[in-house]
Amino acid sequence: QMQLVESGGKLVLPGESLRLSCVGTGRTFDSYPIAWFRQAPGKEQEGVSCTSKDGKWLTYAAPVKGRFTISRDNARNTVYLHMNGLLPEDSGVYYCAAGRMDDSRCSYSDMGSWGKGTLVTVSA
Repeated sequence: QMQLVESGGKLVLPGESLRLSCVGTGRTFDSYPIAWFRQAPGKEQEGVSCTSKDGKWLTYAAPVKGRFTISRDNARNTVYLHMNGLLPEDSGVYYCAAGRMDDSRCSYSDMGSWGKGTLVTVSA
């Protein structure tokens, strides 16, 4: 089973930018759609963005559309989440997860492997 490791989370000021990385192990990384989720204290986990295995199908949750960009570099087994114009409500633990192998698109359901998360805090 593929392992995923997130990194890049830290404390930033409102309005600043941050890039999160999700690195996967194994030679089949490019066969999996990858999604980013987040969970703030006391709130339910929510899907943030996802990318198909080839990076051509992308989706964004309404609260982040226009501010966040997801991309992937399959040669590096890495998916990135570029976050601009960060708001305090973007704070939380961000997780990446792999969807169904060879799925041509992506979604926030039927996730298999999960990373352990990276903490993003947006605060003045």
